[in-house]
Amino acid sequence: MTHPLFLFGRLSEDIMEMEVTGVLLAGGKSRRMGEDKRSLVVGEQTLLERGLGVLRSIFHEVLVVIAQDSPPLDVNARVLRDLVSDCGSLGGVYTGLTLATTPHIFVVACDMPFLDQTVITQITSRRATADIVMARLAARLHPMHALYGKGCLTVMRQMILARQLKIQELVAHSSLRVQYITEADLLTIDPSWRSFHNVNTPAELVAARALLAQILSSGKP
Repeated sequence: MTHPLFLFGRLSEDIMEMEVTGVLLAGGKSRRMGEDKRSLVVGEQTLLERGLGVLRSIFHEVLVVIAQDSPPLDVNARVLRDLVSDCGSLGGVYTGLTLATTPHIFVVACDMPFLDQTVITQITSRRATADIVMARLAARLHPMHALYGKGCLTVMRQMILARQLKIQELVAHSSLRVQYITEADLLTIDPSWRSFHNVNTPAELVAARALLAQILSSGKP
């Protein structure tokens, strides 16, 4: 679903999000896929292009974070290497949050082919009263489609030093304010939770391509 303020897939320049940076994490090892997920094609774009295109349609500042040992990327965005190596997704979020010029970041993984502008703005709109805004759907957290504020950085540094790298532990930290997006919040904008789907295996890639073909053939967003 496209928000009415989005013009031809992009927010008009005077209302683009200026206080949140879009961060695309693109440094995973792709072990289960067996090849670099960033270059896999769904529709007429790679997964990397699809994710980056959605973020650029919303956020004035967009960053791409890759691992220290990842091959370089040639994309229309600022590319950052992890500040601390081998810290997984937590390290990517930490890098993006540290180097962003805004007080908040919205983070997604590069393997999510069905990102939705309206769902993202639903999440970012809650930033004033939270350090983290994250979906919790069917009791499962979605840390790779979430908003983080710079108030998280102290806890993140402590976790990295202690090698406690699970983002679920960050969310559970008593010093941080967390808001959850629930099934009810998505009922009218993404009832199937399509925007949270990711592609980790060849079978999931086939399913994503089939779903996109079904969406395009139906003519419905």
